[in-house]
Parts: sequence; structure tokens; C-alpha cells
Amino acid sequence: MQGIFPVLQTPINDDGSINFDDLKKQVTFCIQTGAHGLVFPVLGGEFHYLSDRERYEGLQCVVAANAGQIPVVAGVAAPSAPVAAEHAAQAAQANANAVIAMPPYITPAKGDDLIDYFKAISNAAQLPIMVQHARIAPMGTAVLKRLLDAVEHIEYIKEENDPSAHHISEVAQALGNTCKGIFGGAHGRWMLSEMERGATGFMPAAHVVDVYAQVWDAHQAGDKTKSRQIFNRLLPLINLTWLLGLRVCKEVLKRRGIFQTTHMRSPSAPDLDQADHQELDAILEDLQPLFKV
Repeated sequence: MQGIFPVLQTPINDDGSINFDDLKKQVTFCIQTGAHGLVFPVLGGEFHYLSDRERYEGLQCVVAANAGQIPVVAGVAAPSAPVAAEHAAQAAQANANAVIAMPPYITPAKGDDLIDYFKAISNAAQLPIMVQHARIAPMGTAVLKRLLDAVEHIEYIKEENDPSAHHISEVAQALGNTCKGIFGGAHGRWMLSEMERGATGFMPAAHVVDVYAQVWDAHQAGDKTKSRQIFNRLLPLINLTWLLGLRVCKEVLKRRGIFQTTHMRSPSAPDLDQADHQELDAILEDLQPLFKV
């Protein structure tokens, strides 16, 4: 697995339920605009605000809409090993291609408990595993290496600890060929540096997949000047998203005809005010020529 694997946002109806039709539209949109894979449900999809049933039904919806076109990575993180194993088994039942999990995120797991957590996921899924090294559950490179040595099926790392570019260099050097790939996150804010340091893919939000894909494709083709030029046009949107959160992503998806609402499950997600909308207008006007649909 390599390239741009967008994290799918969860579309929410006025009554608070998931809009599965818009979720399907988002899958089609991502494929049409150059995604190399799909990820659902993880932090960017508000997984921690979804019920277990919603997580599974949403994943089934994504896999069905994708119809085998590109890899689907299922988020299976949970506060404990038994719950994570249940999500992992459901990912396999739904025909996901791989799973991604960060460590338990309420009470941290360490040492053998952390290994047992990922072994439970491995045994239940029997699929390639990506370990998410997130800021809310830091582990360190030595622990990542121990996990790869101890747990079957761990093949990928998603590195998001700051400074993430430095960590990607460290992880790439420490793990070598034992790791099949290192992905970046954080909305791709440092993706130019991370690509130079060995990142093999990225998991941004889904709202401008086409632009992220063009940054990646140009760099892969050896045209680093073009890659930087496109990225510099994308950076204001990344910064706005970094400041205001996932509602920016949902607003862009709404403007692009994919979502009907920008509702969030998070009770503390900020709304966009008039000045935010004006700033977004200017940003999208500059990005419009890069959109594929």
C-alpha cells in the first residue's frame, strides 16, 4: 500500500444519524479524484463518537461502494484488547484489505499489555496491520520496533508524533525492511519533507483528494518543483483545517456536492463564522483549477 489514502468523514443527518448515501458518494468521489486507498473509521471520521454498530455498518457501506477498486483500511482502535479484536474480526468479515489501530487511548497500555493488544487484533483480523503512532497515544520508535518483531501481520506505521518528519526519518532508519511502509497524517501539513524522508503514503481528509494526489503524483514522477507548487496552493486550506477542525472538511465536501450537511458528532466542534467562509471562498477559488470533478 502506498499513495494517498483519504480518511473518510462521517456524514451526519439533521437527526444525528449517519447518512449512508452521502458516505457512498464520498467513496465514489475519492476514487474518481485519484485516491489510492480508503480509510474508515478513524479519528478523522469521528470513530470515537460512533456506536459499535455504526462503525461496522459504515465499514460495510464503504467496502460495498468501493467494490474492490482500491484497498480499504478499517479502523479498529478501541480502549481494550477484546473490543479491538471484535472490531478487527468485523473488518475481516466486511472484506477490508487491512486494519489500522492506535494503542488503547483512554488508559495507556505498555509493555506486554501493548503487545497483547495488537496480538488480539492480529489474531482476529488475519490482515495487514498499520500501527497508528498518534499524539494521544505515543509509544516511541523502540516500542514500534518491538511490536513489529513480536506481532504477526504488523506491516505499516502511520507516524503522527511531532515533529513527525523527524520521527519518520527515525522510524525508517530503525525499522528498515521489516516495515513495508510509513504513512504520514496531520492533514499532510509536512508531506513535502516527509516524502523526502521516506514516507510511502499519507492519510489526509477526503475533501480535496485530487489536490493531495497531484502533490504525491508529481513527487513520484520526479517533478519536485511542481509538487511544491501544488502543495503551496493547498497549504492555506491545510492551515484552516488545522485551526478549525473537521467541519472545514465537511464544508468543502458540501460545497463539492458530496455532503448535504456539515453536522458533527463532537459536541465541541466549532462552527465556521462569516469570516471563515470568506477565507474558505478565497482558498477554494485558488484550488478550483486543480479539482478533477
